[in-house]
Amino acid sequence: MNILLAEAAEVVGDMLEVTGNRANHIVKVLRACQGDQLRCGITNGVMGHGEIIALNEKHPRRALIRLTLNTPPPPVPPIDLVVALARPIMMRRLCSQLTSLGIGALHVIDAARVEKSFWQSSFIKEKQYLEHLRRGLEQAVDTRIPDLICHSSFSRFVSNTLPRLAPHYQTMILAHPGGSDSSLAALLQPGSRYLLFVGPEGGWFDAEIAALTGQGCRLVSLGDRILRVDTAAIALHARVSQLLSSG
Repeated sequence: MNILLAEAAEVVGDMLEVTGNRANHIVKVLRACQGDQLRCGITNGVMGHGEIIALNEKHPRRALIRLTLNTPPPPVPPIDLVVALARPIMMRRLCSQLTSLGIGALHVIDAARVEKSFWQSSFIKEKQYLEHLRRGLEQAVDTRIPDLICHSSFSRFVSNTLPRLAPHYQTMILAHPGGSDSSLAALLQPGSRYLLFVGPEGGWFDAEIAALTGQGCRLVSLGDRILRVDTAAIALHARVSQLLSSG
C-alpha cells in the first residue's frame, strides 16, 4: 500500500479514522508511529499526505490521521481496454495489475470461448472487482478508480456499444496471433486515446475478428506464442505505453 485511500464520507473535517486492514497495514507493514506522515487520498478525489495523530498498535488497531489533501490525481491514462471475461482468479489479478499500469476504463465482454458461468460469479455479481481495482491504485499512488463496464452480449457490444465508443479513440487495436506487430508503432500518436482488445483463452473466433475489424479495429500480433489473457493484456498495454512515451 503506497497510498492510504479513504472514502469522502469517512473524513470529518480534516480527520480520518481507520481500523481493520488499513490500520493493520499501518502498524504491521509500514511500522509507522505517531507523528509519521503517510501518502493519503480520497477515492476519485484529491491526494496529499496525512499525519498520524493517534495510533493504537494493539487489537483492535486504530489510527487517527490529520489530512492535508491539495494535489489532484494523475491525469486519466490514454489507454482503455476491452477484455473477454476470464476465470475470476485471473480477472482479480488483471484488475489490480491494469489499474497499477493505468487505464481509463475496462470493458469486460462476452465471447464464444467465455465460460457462461463466469457471468454468475461473485466477482461480477457482487462487484468484487472494486476491491482489486482499489489495490491497483494503492500500488501505483492514484485515487481515480477506472470504470469497469460489463457487456454480457458480444453481438450487442459490437453493434450498439462499440460504434458509440469508437469516435473517442485514435485507434482501436485488436490483439490476435497472425496480426502485424510491425504496424503497431504506425498506429500510435502521442496525445491521443487508444482502445485495446484482448480475447479469451484460446483466442477470438474468426467471426468475432471479422465483426470487430468491421467496426474499425486494427489487427496486431504480440508474437507467435499463445499467451494467457492476463499476460497478453499486460504485454499489450506495456508495448503501447512504451511506444507512446518514446514518440
